[in-house]
Amino acid sequence: MGFAALWCLLFASAIAVVWSKHQARSLFIQLQSLNAERDALDIEWGQLKLEQSAWSTHGRVEQTARGALRMIIPRPDEVRIVKREE
Repeated sequence: MGFAALWCLLFASAIAVVWSKHQARSLFIQLQSLNAERDALDIEWGQLKLEQSAWSTHGRVEQTARGALRMIIPRPDEVRIVKREE
C-alpha cells in the first residue's frame, strides 16, 4: 500500500513538473510577443511624433491658414487689444 501511494505521488510530481515547464514556456512566448508589439508601437509613436512636428511647423500652419482657410494678416488699424479684467 505504501509503495503504490509513493508511486502515485512520484507520478503526480512528474506531471506537475511537465505542466509547470509548459506554462513557463507559454508565458515566455507571450512575453516575447508582447515585447515585439511594444517595440513596434514605440517605432510607430516616434514616426507619429515626427509627422506631428512636420505638420505643426509655423510655415505649414501659415500655408494652410492662407490657402484652405483664406485667412490674412490683419492691418494694424484692424487689430484690437482686449484686456481681461480680474
